[in-house]
Amino acid sequence: MNHARHLVLAVLLLALARGAAAQYPAKPIRLIVPFPAGESVDATARLVGQSWSAALGQQIVVDNRGGAGGTIGTEAVAKSAPDGYTLLWGNVGPLAIGPGLYKKLGYDVARDFEPVSLVATLPFVLFASPMLPANSLIELLAYARAHPGELNFGSTGVGSGLHLIAELFKSEAGIEIVHVPYKGVAQALPELMSGKVQFAFNTIPAFLPHVKAGRLKALVITATLRSPLLPDVPTTPEVGLPGVIGASWHAVVAPAGTPRGIVSRLNETLVATIAAPELRTQLLNQGAQPVGSAPEDLRTFMRVEAEKWARVIQSSGARAD
Repeated sequence: MNHARHLVLAVLLLALARGAAAQYPAKPIRLIVPFPAGESVDATARLVGQSWSAALGQQIVVDNRGGAGGTIGTEAVAKSAPDGYTLLWGNVGPLAIGPGLYKKLGYDVARDFEPVSLVATLPFVLFASPMLPANSLIELLAYARAHPGELNFGSTGVGSGLHLIAELFKSEAGIEIVHVPYKGVAQALPELMSGKVQFAFNTIPAFLPHVKAGRLKALVITATLRSPLLPDVPTTPEVGLPGVIGASWHAVVAPAGTPRGIVSRLNETLVATIAAPELRTQLLNQGAQPVGSAPEDLRTFMRVEAEKWARVIQSSGARAD
């Protein structure tokens, strides 16, 4: 009798869960972006969120929670109710770099999140000062080897993706270069253009206008495919550095325990949104490679990324302030 009662209860709970998923979403969804408004991560989140809300038939409200390299907003989502109404616009920083960089994090990526989909990847490009006497990566490497410790590279801070991709480049190329951390791109850019730092990695959109205007040189892209925005810039494998692959990326994750039906609905609508020709074109024009993935593929991707950046953090000795 007791067994039968448990069975009836289990069936009822399953029916309720399915009912909730079928009615989902019944109210606006909060999409937490763990970076300040106006940054490129925020701009991409709002662009995708607008189209995705149309597919879901419900408003998506972007909520910016910046600070501590994206970990504050990420932790807020980890501790939110798993009902599908609070989602995270995840990023390489808090989801793949943070776990290896910070001794204490208020979340565990594998335990506290339900992956929804990888949205897009943005490979890094090595941008050089016009003052640098090198017009190709081969020339830059030759110069660096002839002048060990004399070349400076800028980044947006210790442990940032832009710092770690340069550390990976440094170790794979076997060169001695000096890190100069800045508080942000706005501080680093004038120093790069004036030659106070000789090069810096960044995603394409940030520096593309300056390349076109001749104020910066783009020497290599850390990807296996060239970018249509910089078709003449070779990939790292093309110049003999196949180990220097890295990108910033965007993904959507939900709090752990979010019902499977809701995750499926979010995944199907988001993947369809990313595949729409107009949005694909807009993302490509921003230097992003649209993806759209199954939840389990995103889970694997995040684990592999975390392992890779943990190795770079360990070998470079990078530590969060």
